[in-house]
Parts: sequence; structure tokens; C-alpha cells
Amino acid sequence: MTERLPVEPEPDAAAAVFGDHLEQVRSFTQELARRGEELGLIGPLELPRLWTRHILNSGVVGPLLLDGAKVGDVGSGAGLPGLVLAIMRPDVEMTLIEPMERRVEWLRGEADRLGLQNVRVLRARAEDVADDIVLDQVTARAVSALSKLIPITVPLVRSGGQLLLMKGARVDAEVDAARKVILRKRLTDVEVIELGAGVVEETTRVFRATVD
Repeated sequence: MTERLPVEPEPDAAAAVFGDHLEQVRSFTQELARRGEELGLIGPLELPRLWTRHILNSGVVGPLLLDGAKVGDVGSGAGLPGLVLAIMRPDVEMTLIEPMERRVEWLRGEADRLGLQNVRVLRARAEDVADDIVLDQVTARAVSALSKLIPITVPLVRSGGQLLLMKGARVDAEVDAARKVILRKRLTDVEVIELGAGVVEETTRVFRATVD
């Protein structure tokens, strides 16, 4: 049997990113470390970088959420960034959209365990709920390339709302590849924001755009 890799110790940066919400985030992280591999939420290699690559990576997006916004997280999976953002921003209404039953059960269970009153979980694909919800902002992390993700997320957002799509180091190449889609969907104020510089080891890149 393969020896389980150690969980990354909590970095000092966690206190700066999460402030008064650190205890709840710590509880979520501990539970994710305990059950995440078993439930297929994270791979075994992620434990030694759980805080750095996943928790802090999600947390630095918190300040981008509008006050009191209705926010959707597409393909929530383990709750990254959806549950982390719901903890950080109790003023927002967070809708977690996830098609896989086992992940939906995890998301609902953690929302209940953590006492999050601002979370609802929909077992669905984003395409299937576009006619039923209207959101101010939509997030997504590690779902698909921008050229595929933009058409899925735009229908969820009201006119004047925003996409906040978390991407990796190749985000600029993805933006170039998605130019036609960006024009077709009439996105404006398109930019790539790098978050967490000087605070976290691995900065977070977010594709932000306004929906017409």
C-alpha cells in the first residue's frame, strides 16, 4: 500500500488572506485533506500543496466579489473556489453548480457542517440551469479552456455582470485562442488579473470580463 503523503502545513499567508474567517477555512481544509482523496475530490499528490495551490489560490479571489452579489461557481467539485469564497464572503449568495452526485453530497455536507447560510448547491450542468438563474458574477476553476468555458458561463450572468474565471500560467494563450468567442459573446473590459503577489507563493490568474 502506497504511503500517504503529508499534508502541507498551514502557511503564514493564510492569516493575511482569510483574516477572521481563518478558523472556518482551516476546518474545511482539514476535512478536505482527510476525505478528499477517498472521494475523488483531489489527487494524492495534492496534499503536500493543498494550502498553497488550492486554498490560498481560491481565497485571493474573494475581494473581486461584488458586495451582496449573487455568485455562481461552475464545476465546484471539491468547493474550490466556491466553498472557500462562501466562507470568506458571507455577504454574497453563492450557488455551487456541480453535475456529479458524489461531489454534490460533499458540497452540501460541508456547507451544513460549516454552518454556511449563503450556499445552495445545484446538481446540474451549467448549460441546464441557464434559463433558471440570473447571477451577478460567475467563477470557475480548472474546468476547461476559455474558448469552451465562456459560452457555458455567459448565459448565467445578467447584463453588466462579470465572469471571474481562474486560469493557469497559459492564460494569455487561452485568451488569444478565444478571441472570436469573446467578440461573439460581446464581452467587454476583458483583462487578466494576477492576484496574491507578495502574499502567496503561487499567484492566481483570473480572466475577468463584463457580460453585455
